[in-house]
Amino acid sequence: MALTIEQIVDFQTNGYLIAEDIFAEEDLAPVIAELNRAIDERANELYAQGKITDRCEGEPFETRMASLMRQSTEVGRGFDIMYLLGPAMFEFLHNPKLLDVAECLLGRDVSCNPIQHIRLKTPWKGEGEQPIGMENVPWHQDAAVTTEDSEASEIITFWIPLVDATARTGCMQVIPRSFRRGYLTHQAAGGTTIRGDLMPGEQPVTAECRKGGIVMMNKYTPHRGTSNRSDIVRWSLDLRFHKTGSPSGRSDQPSFVVRGSEEAAEHGAIDYETWCALWREALAKPMKGHHRV
Repeated sequence: MALTIEQIVDFQTNGYLIAEDIFAEEDLAPVIAELNRAIDERANELYAQGKITDRCEGEPFETRMASLMRQSTEVGRGFDIMYLLGPAMFEFLHNPKLLDVAECLLGRDVSCNPIQHIRLKTPWKGEGEQPIGMENVPWHQDAAVTTEDSEASEIITFWIPLVDATARTGCMQVIPRSFRRGYLTHQAAGGTTIRGDLMPGEQPVTAECRKGGIVMMNKYTPHRGTSNRSDIVRWSLDLRFHKTGSPSGRSDQPSFVVRGSEEAAEHGAIDYETWCALWREALAKPMKGHHRV
């Protein structure tokens, strides 16, 4: 069993769980290599266009993107799962170790949710907190970016660091046990954030997690990003899974079966080419509103 009974109870009690040492280096290496190739392509393209003068070819994965972004923020534009559509990433979404953990919390029939992202947080040397945006997020619940038809759906976030996520590199903070309050009204000002008068008063926990671990969260668990005060890019994957047959919260985007009975798999399992085609079709259409208030 991927998680112990104690860990499962801990998740059900607190609304989050940090499980270390789920993945070995060889589990994450193909995804990191694929991201490195995508960085190479972006750097070469921008260099050819004269938008950067140094491709930073000698720099490691942990620092190269930050060096490139200091020259042009274009290098990070659209750097996300649904735009890159890498085969290694698709394989990782089916990683047995990942799905063993998901099964412990969701049961046998598991679907990959279309809310999935690559998160990169560059070093912040300015005063105060790192600005709110895609690199840093305010206090929110993940349910705030799903449609209301998924209110009864059990959707769990699996946040997977590709470097050590510490207080220094800008890990998340979570508020334990407050998920029991259900959905809290959000506002759009300053990023999708919980309304100030509704913020839980419990003490936040700094959710540090080494590379190879997973931070799991209930969709109603309030959490936020913190500033990256290190010299490296804090890379992570933000994945979600839900019980097959329940609304995903993004009906206009592709979800698919990754584990379950033969009957479930026949009605929802897809291959890599189909995954790419479904995402391209979804992205070609006008974007529906997914944020709740």
